[in-house]
Amino acid sequence: MNDASFSPLAPRLIHRAASDLRRGVPVLLTGDENLLILAAETAGPGAVAELRALATAQPVLLVAPVRGAAVLRRSVENGAVAVAALLPDALLNVEALRGFADPTARQAAARTALEPAPLPQAALAALTLAKLGRLLPALVAVPVAPGIEAAVASHGLIAVAARDVLDYPAGETAGLRRIASAPVPLNGAPDSRVVAFRAEASAIEHLAILVGSPETAEAPLVRIHSECFTGDLLGSMRCDCGEQLRGAIAKMAEDGAGVLLYLAQEGRGIGLINKLRAYTLQDRGLDTLDANRVLGWGADERNFLVAALMLVDLGIKRVRLLTNNPDKLAALAACGVEVVGREAHAFAPNGVNDEYLNTKAARMGHMLD
Repeated sequence: MNDASFSPLAPRLIHRAASDLRRGVPVLLTGDENLLILAAETAGPGAVAELRALATAQPVLLVAPVRGAAVLRRSVENGAVAVAALLPDALLNVEALRGFADPTARQAAARTALEPAPLPQAALAALTLAKLGRLLPALVAVPVAPGIEAAVASHGLIAVAARDVLDYPAGETAGLRRIASAPVPLNGAPDSRVVAFRAEASAIEHLAILVGSPETAEAPLVRIHSECFTGDLLGSMRCDCGEQLRGAIAKMAEDGAGVLLYLAQEGRGIGLINKLRAYTLQDRGLDTLDANRVLGWGADERNFLVAALMLVDLGIKRVRLLTNNPDKLAALAACGVEVVGREAHAFAPNGVNDEYLNTKAARMGHMLD
């Protein structure tokens, strides 16, 4: 599974840079222009001062288009990949930045309209890096002069090429390999084992739960399941994830074999904290898709290539997919896994998740009938 064309150095720097953003440390993006960036939601007074000291122009706020329309209080051009807004000194402070970044915040600064600014060339790379860190895609950015690398290094800051950040998602699963496996008898499916995978590029770990011996079946039942802390572990009624997880294992045990791929893609790929923010927006009237978009994320940020790679490693090339999601059917087929049939996997609404299920059917095309 190793992709020899994917440099091991680029992902190393990218993940260090994403980690620094999470810790409130500025990062330098290099390319045709040099752009020093700082995640708005983790910015502290010291980092803001550091940014000011290295800046050669007025700072701007970089946000995703939907959020940009809110902070500018005007429409944003269709097809825009990002929006830049001038940040006056009076608003270059921690409280204001977090207010502009987070639509669930209620700070007064979040209701202050900003003026538009020219979009830096590296804006999309900046938002991509924030997303890789599972942060709100909202950053303070300042152009810095050519030859600033030495000064940046003297501050202990990381420099990463903007082009490498933009190219990274295509190699996110590079080096995916099996790490460990062990029998894990489950209630209702005692003949089960768990196989752990790790991608070298991202170090993210995914699990395959094997019921029986699916490797020997002609086309075993397969379920692609993205982790859901609230639904799988806590039994949340806001979604149907816990029922789908336990229902899939029960169906596989009844069928005699199956594989549940448990992917580390919480909240359709936006992470647990952002999912909780999305819940807050849903409680204010948005549906699950629009809540993600208002936060600056896509409706679905998951990558199903990892599921196909795990199946290939397990020796499974033909499957009956246990899903209601047409995107999963298309993704596996596009990755070379033959889907010989679809098994419906719908559960009745519980009085809390009714609108959530309606949205999945009406706006995401899920087959829930």
